[in-house]
Amino acid sequence: MRQLFTRAGLGKSGPVTQIWGHRGASADAPENTLPAFALALGQGADGIELDVQMTRDDELVVIHDETLERTTDGHGWVADHSLASLRSLDASAGWAGFGGTHIPLLAEVLELIKDSDAVANVELKTDTIRYHGIEERVLDVVAASGVGERVIFSSFNHYTLRNLRKLGATQPMGALVSDRLFKPWRYLLTLEAEALHPSVGAATAKLVRKCHERGQRVHVWTADKPKDINRLLRLGVDAIITNVPEVAIGLRDGVVVTR
Repeated sequence: MRQLFTRAGLGKSGPVTQIWGHRGASADAPENTLPAFALALGQGADGIELDVQMTRDDELVVIHDETLERTTDGHGWVADHSLASLRSLDASAGWAGFGGTHIPLLAEVLELIKDSDAVANVELKTDTIRYHGIEERVLDVVAASGVGERVIFSSFNHYTLRNLRKLGATQPMGALVSDRLFKPWRYLLTLEAEALHPSVGAATAKLVRKCHERGQRVHVWTADKPKDINRLLRLGVDAIITNVPEVAIGLRDGVVVTR
């Protein structure tokens, strides 16, 4: 296992499931924005999950959709806009009290976690648009951030993970999957990835056991319902990616959270 995974929290009775804020604390603030990430950290999240895409002028911005309409007051494709154009948009997505929130740069999000112990799960959104050169740009920004040892890369496009490794990335890789795969623990060995990132429905007791037998980690997305979070905690998954990190932390630590 690479350095990030050797530092996972250990309790007196063994490994502790980490809680990662999905696009930040996105049930309480606009997703993939600095306020959402700061809120997740403030709630005690062990890490944050974020999505990276590339602008027309090759800058790295944090936004989930390839188009702008759902989360901003802009229109069209992210890839067709310059950084200056994107930064002029309101990314509050209609949330009261968050007007004027901007689309953040990857560098800004990594700067936010610098004074914490938090992990940053950086998902490269290359499954719809290829974004030529995005792997090189991401590696440059991560290297300059000073928190590279706390970054994990993930993608639904597993060629992107292979490209990162070929380019010399030392960070762990997480293969994102939506559906159940046949013996994914074997596939991870072929891919040279250290973790599987299955959906809630694809996470089973057998999958967790088989991955753990091979030293592979299981990071599950996106679990918001208490019944799902509790099931994953019982399975002993390594990380739960959730829009409600405060709730998940409370369930893990036996603290009642009222919302």
